[in-house]
Amino acid sequence: MKLSSKSLLAATVGALVLSGCANHGDAPITAKDLEGHRWQLVKIDDQAVKPDPRNSTPFLQFSEKMMASGNAGCNDFFGQGELKKNNQFRIEKMSMTMKMCIGDVMDSEFSVQQSLGDWNKVTLKENVLTLKNDVHTLEFKEVAKK
Repeated sequence: MKLSSKSLLAATVGALVLSGCANHGDAPITAKDLEGHRWQLVKIDDQAVKPDPRNSTPFLQFSEKMMASGNAGCNDFFGQGELKKNNQFRIEKMSMTMKMCIGDVMDSEFSVQQSLGDWNKVTLKENVLTLKNDVHTLEFKEVAKK
């Protein structure tokens, strides 16, 4: 069976469209997707983060050149955000303040600190930033653009 040039073109375009749809969800996340945004922590390991009136609401934000800063619930942190091509993210050389924190906030703070310093699979969907590694999953919701 011989295909006409129009049929061959239609088949080729159809295959390209279908292959593009399959990879749409795995599009690379870039620094531009994160810089200038502020993300509030809403879940740790599928558990809602409960506001504590004595402490700050945990957040993560990125400025130019992927400089990351935020609050883990009690202590502030900052460092250099890194992105790899396969949507891997971490904060390199992360530093934190060392305030005395009271109550359950220490557990969530430790989870945030540990996760941000390790490599995470990062996804961004409908203003929700998710960082997932072998130990924890952090879910952030965008609250502001700078």
